[in-house]
Amino acid sequence: MRRGNLTWAGEFILLGVSSNRQTQAGLFVLFAAAYLLTLLGNGLIILLALLDARLHLPMYFFLCHLSVVDIYYTSSGVPQMLVHLVLEKKTISFARCGSQLFFSLALGGTEFLLLAAMVIYDRYMVIYDLLRYTAVMGPKRCTALAAVSWFVGVANSVVEIAITMRLPTCGHQVLNHVACENLALVSLACVDITLNQVVILASRVVVLLVPCGLVSLSYAHIVAAILRIRSTRGRRKAFWTCASHLTVVSMSYGMALVTYVRPQSTALAEQDKLVMLFYAVMTPMLNPLIYSLRNRQMKAALSRVLMRSSEPKQ
Repeated sequence: MRRGNLTWAGEFILLGVSSNRQTQAGLFVLFAAAYLLTLLGNGLIILLALLDARLHLPMYFFLCHLSVVDIYYTSSGVPQMLVHLVLEKKTISFARCGSQLFFSLALGGTEFLLLAAMVIYDRYMVIYDLLRYTAVMGPKRCTALAAVSWFVGVANSVVEIAITMRLPTCGHQVLNHVACENLALVSLACVDITLNQVVILASRVVVLLVPCGLVSLSYAHIVAAILRIRSTRGRRKAFWTCASHLTVVSMSYGMALVTYVRPQSTALAEQDKLVMLFYAVMTPMLNPLIYSLRNRQMKAALSRVLMRSSEPKQ
């Protein structure tokens, strides 16, 4: 596409992680297996939460939303990565690149906000004010928190997409990344990118730093409440109540902070690709394993559903 002396790329070339065919074959098997486990694990959480009435609780309501986010997030990028691992020409069209970036930003932002909503309201109320838990975490409030998380995530993505995909590249079309990533696309621009830098900074504050700060503050209150419990058994039980969520929060926020809240440099490009691969491929696979393996209610629900399905029909 051309306008005056400025041009826009019709497609982009992704350099990926490695050009070695054996490495690519190994990564294909790893990513394909992880993607399949992601779909199965997160799909199982959604299915159990829908079929078992005992899981109709705020925590599992948010878990369902997180599972939906994980399924769509990994589906927005991993299939394209798998295709590029078997093809010699690793190109992606302008339209597909824009849609991939939109879903990546929208779902990533939504996940950060959902995780924050879970700890600020759900986990905090369980530990700090259990008597008011049912009254505070009613269906309307849970739905409102989820709706706000989705709205802010999508709105943030729309704004970033609008100012990123308008940038002319003046013939530059090689992305040193595994997918269409915002900072990688902005780096190709041949015009002033001050507006993009301001919007990206504001986005990091809204969907990453503010939720991360609120989560840290909430966990500080939770830890203080746990330490006030006199019995060792009570403290251990309270800790394990939050352990799975804390593990997922640490992985998600930790990798995002490593990638986005530090000075950008060419020397760190390879590290950025590895962090994004882990976040896009491994984290959505690990989330259901962390929640289900540490959660007796989830395992009991699976047993009940399997028993019901095996019962002979009258």
